[in-house]
Parts: sequence; structure tokens; C-alpha cells
Amino acid sequence: MDHVAQRREMADAVGEQVGPGRAVRHVRDLDAGGVPVRLYRDTDATTPVILFAHGGGWVAGDLTTHDGLCRLLAAETGWAVLAVDYRRAPEAPFPAAFEDIDTVSGWLRVYGRQHALDPTAVVVAGDSAGGLLAAVTARRERDAGRDLLAQVLICPVLSPALDFPDLGNDGLQPDEMAGYWDAFAPPGVDRHQPDLDPFLADPAGLPPAVIVTAELDILRDEADRYAAWLASAGVPVIATRWQHTFHNFPRKLALTRDAAVAVAHIAAALRALTNAGHPGGR
Repeated sequence: MDHVAQRREMADAVGEQVGPGRAVRHVRDLDAGGVPVRLYRDTDATTPVILFAHGGGWVAGDLTTHDGLCRLLAAETGWAVLAVDYRRAPEAPFPAAFEDIDTVSGWLRVYGRQHALDPTAVVVAGDSAGGLLAAVTARRERDAGRDLLAQVLICPVLSPALDFPDLGNDGLQPDEMAGYWDAFAPPGVDRHQPDLDPFLADPAGLPPAVIVTAELDILRDEADRYAAWLASAGVPVIATRWQHTFHNFPRKLALTRDAAVAVAHIAAALRALTNAGHPGGR
């Protein structure tokens, strides 16, 4: 896997795939305890905050590739979005990304109100590989006794089993996904643990979940299984499979109209699950 080339290709495709991005009132790069983050706020009021982990196979992706998605999430929800520029594999494999997200979560609890963020009203979110980071962070926060408003998983990776449906399209491929796993959790790392296989944890008491999947995505079935697994434990879940579309389509705002509709759906689902009747409230 040529991770340098993958990063360059993902960055070079932003203009064509994502477009210019939605205007929001405040966009600011910050240092959160040594971890670079980007804060989006479309209001001056103190709001809940979406702690966001980008996708890219834990290898590619960064604040720039996901700028469009984060802008739209902030605009549609009326909440703040705090995007984490976590260390990437293979230079920094598991557990580096989790360590960085833990650092940002701690920074948010201490300094959030200085930036008009409500540290008691936090959502964790992630797309693709970032979905695993978000799902595991939700469980880790629960285990630490910290309640989250919700978790948002967009076309997420949720199992290291590499058990994919044969869809026969030119989207994300099984060997590509296997390469990402090998970079993130290389041979010798025990993948049979809750931080790499969320199905090994106890689902009881996890935060409400919004899960988005795509019909033509090889990750769709593991995400559907995760939604059913959460629901069986009494966790409120809003799960939708978008038809005739592809892996991680909500990020690719310039390629499909479904992207913006899906983000609006996420915002509405969050308000429904958190009883937040207005953008700045819970």
C-alpha cells in the first residue's frame, strides 16, 4: 500500500468530489492538548459539539479532505463540529488515533466553554474508518462514566473480520480494506479486542446512534449488524440504508445530491434522539 500516494490522491480529488463547502460563521484551527483540531461554529451561542473523526482508512484523510462535510454538519445541526487531525497509520498505528481522540476529549472538558462549546453535550461522529474511532470512543466514554448525547456512524468500519458481500462494483474493494486494516493494526496486534472489534464490548448503555449506510458499499452489512446489535440492547438507533449509492457518499457533496440530503437527515435524527428541539439546545 502506497499510503503517500493515497493521501495525495484523496487530497487532489477534493475539488471534484466535495466542492467549495458551505459558508459557516466561524472556522478556526486550534491546538487541543498537542493535537491539531478544526472548530466549526455557525452561531455565537454556546452549543453542543460534534467530536468528529475523519475517514480514509486510518491512512489518508485529514482536516482538508473533510472540511466540506464538517461545514455542512455545523450548518445543518446548528451545533459546533470539532474535527480531530489524529495521527495516521502506518507511521502511527493503533492505538495512536484513539490516544489523540482521548486527548481532545479531555481538552474539550477543560477548555470547551472558552470556545462556546458545551462539554456536557457531546456527540462523537466519524465516517468510514473514522466510524470505528467514533464507535469505540463512545464505548470508552461510557466506561469512563461520561455520558454522550449520541454517536453518528457514516458508512462505518465496524469489524476486523473482513467478511464482505460480493457487490461486484468499482467502489471500496475487500483487498483495499484489508490493506487499511494491516496498516492500522499490523500483524502481531490482537484484533480480538473491543478497541478493534466493537462487537466484543457490552452494548448496554451506549449512547443513541445514527447510522448511515450505502447499498453499494461493502461495509454496509457490518454496519447493519451493529445497528441491530445496539437496538437489541435497548440503545435507541436510527439506521438508514441509502439505495443506489456508494461508500462514504455523504462526504462527496459534489458527486451526488444524496450527500446533502443525508447530512440533513443526520441533523434531524440527532435532534430527534437527543430531544434537542432547537439548534442550540438539548
